[in-house]
Amino acid sequence: MAQRRTSSSSGAPASRYDRLIVERVQTGVRIEKRLLKVLKAFAELRDMSLSDLLEGIVLHAFDNKTPFSAESLKRIASLKEIYGLNLGASASHKLQEKSTASSSSRKESRPR
Repeated sequence: MAQRRTSSSSGAPASRYDRLIVERVQTGVRIEKRLLKVLKAFAELRDMSLSDLLEGIVLHAFDNKTPFSAESLKRIASLKEIYGLNLGASASHKLQEKSTASSSSRKESRPR
């Protein structure tokens, strides 16, 4: 659970510029290659870490809020074009890795 830093010993609320103290863990998440390139490039444009960007996206999604302004969405669209990312929300839960896809199609095409 996040703890809020206080700005004084009296326990007064921290200013909006203060950070929340959290415990982060290293994870080995697999992600589509072009999607990662777009995320990294966007994080670089915003001068933030990929981790901070992902946490922000997820926290906004959990609150049913959009994480991006109209201007950010324009930049993301440009980055998607640069990196050849032609996937949208409709591709969610349909992605399959190349090695898995090719072995599945071989299994399906084998005569029984």
